[in-house]
Amino acid sequence: MRRLLLFTALSCLVLSATAQIPAPATPKPGQVMVNGTVPDEPTKAAILARMREMYGADRVVDQLAIGSVSLPPNWSVYVQKLLSPNLKLVTKGELKIDGNNVTIRGEVANEAQRQQIASDIASSLNPTYIVNNGLRVSAAEQNLLDETLARRIIEFDSGKATLTPSGKAILDEMAAALQKVKGKKVEVIGHTDNVGLRESNLSLSQARAEAVRSYLAEKGINRDMVGVSGQGPDRPVADNSSADGRARNRRIEFRIAQ
Repeated sequence: MRRLLLFTALSCLVLSATAQIPAPATPKPGQVMVNGTVPDEPTKAAILARMREMYGADRVVDQLAIGSVSLPPNWSVYVQKLLSPNLKLVTKGELKIDGNNVTIRGEVANEAQRQQIASDIASSLNPTYIVNNGLRVSAAEQNLLDETLARRIIEFDSGKATLTPSGKAILDEMAAALQKVKGKKVEVIGHTDNVGLRESNLSLSQARAEAVRSYLAEKGINRDMVGVSGQGPDRPVADNSSADGRARNRRIEFRIAQ
């Protein structure tokens, strides 16, 4: 049997190309554990490099082993295609490749994400693969945050991490919603359009997410319960070729951490 398992959730990811899959250790909150067996050192290095790029080197725990395994054609190439940034949208998740059968499970924020992720996986594989979509829309707390934000844009001064009055007004509402999900950690994620240098946009999106956390702390939300990250231009929700699309991509996202 040729098998690849990926447990995601910003907490655990397991890869294996063998019939005998080592039992993964229990990850600590926020860790991404990479566990299993791959055929050679270059494959291992490529997988770890990709995971560290996606999740951050300090969050990835290497438990990969190298062994003699039987693989389908171009297995390593397909693994790299499957390790796409969209996996970061999945929590409490598992991506499993068993021969030419691919199954993905876990929680996403909405139905559009559920369909998009499955579509992206299918389009990255050749026609011999079968994709089973076991993703589900996440719990009520996430829906509460989504409904409160209501697709509105939290605005900042141009090119800065300084909130505008309208941005603060929306965050006042978000603070009230966050009070209702006490006990759950929330990640504040900053996004930008693709105008300018990617590295500058990554830094700006991170700074804006941190500014949101600081403002929420002033409203009584425990800073320890709010994580922040900046995704820059890497996860657009609209076409950057139009002004309206770029405006939609310059956004702050709130996600219940699992």
